[in-house]
Amino acid sequence: MTAPSAPPASSDIIRRLKAIPAPRPMLDRDRQHQLTQRQREILVELGTMFSHGFAELTMAEIASRLNCSLRTLYGLAPSRDELVLTVIDLSLWEVGRNAMGAIKADMAPLDALRAYLAAATIAVSETTPELARDLATMPAAERRNGAHSEYLVAVSRGLLDLAVERGDMPDIDTAAVARVVASLGHMFAQPDAMAELRASPKDAADMMTDIILRGLASLPDKHV
Repeated sequence: MTAPSAPPASSDIIRRLKAIPAPRPMLDRDRQHQLTQRQREILVELGTMFSHGFAELTMAEIASRLNCSLRTLYGLAPSRDELVLTVIDLSLWEVGRNAMGAIKADMAPLDALRAYLAAATIAVSETTPELARDLATMPAAERRNGAHSEYLVAVSRGLLDLAVERGDMPDIDTAAVARVVASLGHMFAQPDAMAELRASPKDAADMMTDIILRGLASLPDKHV
């Protein structure tokens, strides 16, 4: 493998990442701007409520616990499940923005990937066993998480491809590596996995990411 080159020009990383289409949000920008202050507060409170599980909750029970009207809740989503998806989606978008913000233009690609994934696994640090259990019963939640996961994969692959082009790692199957490193957080946040881990899902994902990326950087060409 050739010696690592100088840090990429800012346009290299920024250009690659800006070209990757992000998942469509449940609440688009215009809809979010239309939310009242009370609705914004409710969405935050719902995040805390759902962390304890939501399978037994009805819209009426949610309204009662939040001391708000059913009309206010239905103004956010047409059903309990849609309300859950909206809260989850908003949380994933916030994590995604913070993860992108962790990438600095002068970073080497593998360092940028490490920073990005470490910030992205904040999402699983907020996943409780109760929430993971109930989300596992919702196919729509799996699809929503899948859309964000695919974006995570695409960003990871873009940075890995750039690392290969710079000579920071051998020309391996970056699509395969991207799917592995991008799936670690979600995999460790599954109910069965959480019960077995010695560390938190986030710490376990960050540890494995670091092991994989360090291994890639030291892998000689003859092993490709």
